[in-house]
Parts: sequence; C-alpha cells; structure tokens
Amino acid sequence: MIYGNIDGIRKSALDELESLYKAKTPKDEACSLSIMETISRVSSFIEREISVAIDRRGNTVSVAIGDSTSVEIPTLDIREKKLAGVRIIHTHPNGFSNLSALDISALLKLKLDAIVAIGIYEGKIIDCSLGMLTVMNDTLDYEEEQHIKIEDLTSINILNKIAYIDSMIKERDIIEDEIESAILVGSDTKESLEELKELTKACEIPVLDSVFQSRNKIDAAFYIGRGKVLEIASLRQKLRANVIIFDDELSGSQVRNLEAALGAKVIDRTTLILEIFARRAKSREAKIQVELAQLKYRASRLQGLGTILSRTGGGIGTRGPGEKKLETDRRHIKEQIYDLNAELKKIKKIRETQREKRNKESIPKVSLVGYTNAGKSTLRNALCDVAAQKEVQGKEKVFEADMLFATLDITTRAIILKNKGIITLTDTVGFVRKLPHDLVEAFKSTLEEVIYADLLCHVVDASSETALEQIKAVEEVLHELDALDKKTILVLNKIDKADSARLEEIKVATEHYDTIEISAKEGTNLEVLLDEIEENLPYTMKKCEYLIPYDRSDMVSFLHRNGRVFEEDYRENGTFMIVEVDDESYNKSSEFVIKLINQ
Repeated sequence: MIYGNIDGIRKSALDELESLYKAKTPKDEACSLSIMETISRVSSFIEREISVAIDRRGNTVSVAIGDSTSVEIPTLDIREKKLAGVRIIHTHPNGFSNLSALDISALLKLKLDAIVAIGIYEGKIIDCSLGMLTVMNDTLDYEEEQHIKIEDLTSINILNKIAYIDSMIKERDIIEDEIESAILVGSDTKESLEELKELTKACEIPVLDSVFQSRNKIDAAFYIGRGKVLEIASLRQKLRANVIIFDDELSGSQVRNLEAALGAKVIDRTTLILEIFARRAKSREAKIQVELAQLKYRASRLQGLGTILSRTGGGIGTRGPGEKKLETDRRHIKEQIYDLNAELKKIKKIRETQREKRNKESIPKVSLVGYTNAGKSTLRNALCDVAAQKEVQGKEKVFEADMLFATLDITTRAIILKNKGIITLTDTVGFVRKLPHDLVEAFKSTLEEVIYADLLCHVVDASSETALEQIKAVEEVLHELDALDKKTILVLNKIDKADSARLEEIKVATEHYDTIEISAKEGTNLEVLLDEIEENLPYTMKKCEYLIPYDRSDMVSFLHRNGRVFEEDYRENGTFMIVEVDDESYNKSSEFVIKLINQ
C-alpha cells in the first residue's frame, strides 16, 4: 500500500513504488542503493517527495508520497527510553539536500533511528544529508551530516550508530528540549526589525541574532535572495536556532520553501502577532476575535504552510486557539468562521445595549487609544485611582507591564470630573505597524468603542525613538475605523524617561493636536489631563435649582437616582435641591425647576 496523496499518479509509478516492499536493505546500511535510485527516479518524474520507512531488520515497512510525516509512526515519549526502531529515507525534489524543518521535527518528535534526505536536481541525485538523534547535557538533540555522497552513505554502519544512541537514552534521564530560540529576518527598516525583536520578546522567545537585507524586489519563492537563505541556514545551524521569524507577511509557498531550505520552522510577523494575541486574550470575546483572525489568515494558506500545520511540529504558531481546526479541511474552517462571527454578533448586541444605556444617561465617553506599550493601561489605572467613583475604586485593575500587547480585553470604568460629573473611560487594544488586517476586522466590535467615543486620548510613548512613526501607525488604524477626524488629545506619556529634545521634536511635528505631557507611572500632570479632558468634552447636562413639595417625595428619589445632587435642604414649603441632570431627566422634572443655573 502506498500512503499519502496518490491522486494523479500513474499506475506504473505506483507499481514501481509497491515493489519496494519486496526490496531488502542490508541491516547495517542506511538504505540499499537500489531503493534510493528508485525513489529518486520516481520522485523526479512525479515532482513530489517520496519517503520509505525501513526497520532494523532491513525490511521496508512503509512507502509514502509526501513528506516524512506521511509515514504512520506513533510518537514515543522519551521516558520510554527507546527509539522508534524505524529510519526514514526520503527525497527532496527541490534540490536542497539539507534536512528541512519538517524532517528535524519528525526526527525529534517521532524518535526516529535516523532520517536521510536525498537532494535531486534534474533527475539526478546530487548528495544526501543524514540526521540522527544525540544527547547534549542530558537533553535530546540532533546531529546533521550534510553533503554526503551516495556511495559514502551506503558505507556508513548505521546499526552501530543507532546502538550507541539507544544506549545513551537508556542510561540517562533525558528530557526533550522544548525551548524555542529565534533568528529574525527583515528587509523593511532596521526600526521595524527592532520592533519585531520586542514582539518576539513578548512571546518569551530568546532572539539569537538578526539578519537585515535591504531589497527593492521581493523574491517570489524565498522572499529574500537565495544567497541570503544559505547564509541564514548556516547561521541557524551554528547557533542551533529552531525558529526563523520574518518581519513581513509571507505566502504559504514562501513559508514551505524557506522551511525546506533553512531546516527550521518559519513564521512571519502576522503569525507572531496572532500568537501574542492568542496567549494574552482572557475574555471570551477576545479569544473569539483572535481565533477568528487566525482562521481567516490561515484558511487561504492551508496548502503549503509547512511545519506550522504539521502534526509533529509543536511550538509557536500552533499553540493559540484554533490550531486543531487548522488541520481539518477548508469547509470545516468556513463553518468555524461562520459560528464565531455569530457569537461575536451576540456579544456586539450586548455591547450596543450597554452603549445605548450610557447614551440615554448622557454620559460622555472617552477612549484611550495608542500604540502598543505606550502606557494606556497604566494611565487608565492611574486616572481611576485619582478620579474613580467609590464603588469603582475597588474593582480589579487592568494588567499593566512594559511589553507589547500586555492587555487585549477592553474595559470601561466610570470616573468623576470636577465640573462635568461622571464620564466613562475605555482602555482599548494597542495598535502596531503592519497590524494584520484580519485582526483589525476581528476586533472591530471592540474598537467600536473608539468610533462612538466623544473624545479620544491618543497616548504616545514620548521616550520612544520611533514615536512619530508610531503616531502615524495609529492614525492609519483610526482612518480604517473612520475615526481619524474625531476630537483628539495627544497625550505624551513617559516624560520621566524622554529627553527634552525628542519631546520638542514630537510637539513640532504634531502641532495640529492639543498636546499634554504626562507620566502615568509617576502621576505627573494627571490632574491637568483631567482638566483638559473636561474642557474638550461636549456637555449636555443642566444644573438646576429645584423646590419639590413634600407630597412629591417620589421626585426627590428620582433626582437622586438620575442626577448629580450638589445640595439638599428641607425648607418650609418643600425640599430644596441643586441637581445636575440630563435632558431626559430635566424634561420629566421641569415643573419643579425654580432656576436654571447653566446650560
């Protein structure tokens, strides 16, 4: 039986592969020369990978069209202290003989005796690579021997090597190294590459090195030049990196080609951001939004996403919501997207109901927007400490940390201004350059709080060297939300860390904004900011003097419930009150108004 995808393969080719089950490999050889020549010839003819699994007796136990994971081998736990007892020999029709990311993943996860990759170019075997497990500092690792001639490969006593590795695994308490370490690759700007480093840090992945290549034209197959691919492959092997992260969005075919050439998992900036969102999402709504964005992004990339979707390749890009669904067919993914959209619509209705209630109460709405890690959550917590209602002050604070995308869940709290009473303050998800469009779409129900706000406070990290670029990135997202023309205060945060020259540069470049300098962490100028917010908010409340007869105590209760009471006095002919009310409450209580103090 031939495993894998045999659609469109001629019967003659399948028969030739079927005959390999009768072929015998000498026990101490990696694979017989006749088997390697057969799979290379057929692989070149059908232009697909072919893999053969051989047991320790030299018997062919499986033949598959596809990659090494097409062979059905159970995943072993390292605590079983043994190898799988099977070696995989397979072809690389792309001409690269080095082990791909998928090969290395299969070797480590399936505990293979060995894995051999045969590089084919124009129907001929170029050379081979041999990968075998090893133990380094009691951690399971692998060794790769590249550019082996076919005759040299057949002369290697593979059983001796397997016996040595088996003995090491049996004698020691070995653990599997699940730690990921990355090399970053960028071709946009060095500032963008630095930001990618911060995004990677937010995902708790150590960065071993960065590679920058300025390119006018993007390579359709590899995104970067072939020479740079070989340079990164050599660097990866030297540093033992297992993830290569690109600063731009890659196509599915580019990911697959790069993984095959580099021998490591390849992800792009979009996948990294989605991964961060998947880890940080806490509320049901945020989790749905992230899963929806992941599904939309990957639905069109199911063909050729490489190790990200392989069943043996765990790690970044596969831990977030939706990873199991991505291994199903497109139809199932579409159903999932439909269901998630339906759930988001329900949540949106709840949010609309809450918003309508606030509108009826004429409560002004302020939203904090800004680049990720600009200090929005810290500012929101600080303002709540300064001006929150008593019943709100005890509420849980928003998580704040010096990292990108520390908080994803939208929160709205009420605070009290000196003259204009209660307003709502909403903390929103941070923006970033090259923010995935699918993510903006998915979070639109959350970002509607920005659309319906009466005033935006655009929080900027004034200490950042790229503050102006960050302001521009936020403006682009606001433009996408049709909220760019909304009344906005530019809040220059972290002035305790910023130098005066940079502050002046930002103020000159943004002179069309109302600007205020603060430090949310140190509490600098928070009262000034509240005064600025108060001055810029629309105000529809009316402050009135009331005299209410004692037989209408229901109206006294009504004003207490629906207004802001400044003064209350029991006089001879009724209850005297000074109350601030909205238009609706004013209309219901106007017969008892004796004086309108302001409008």
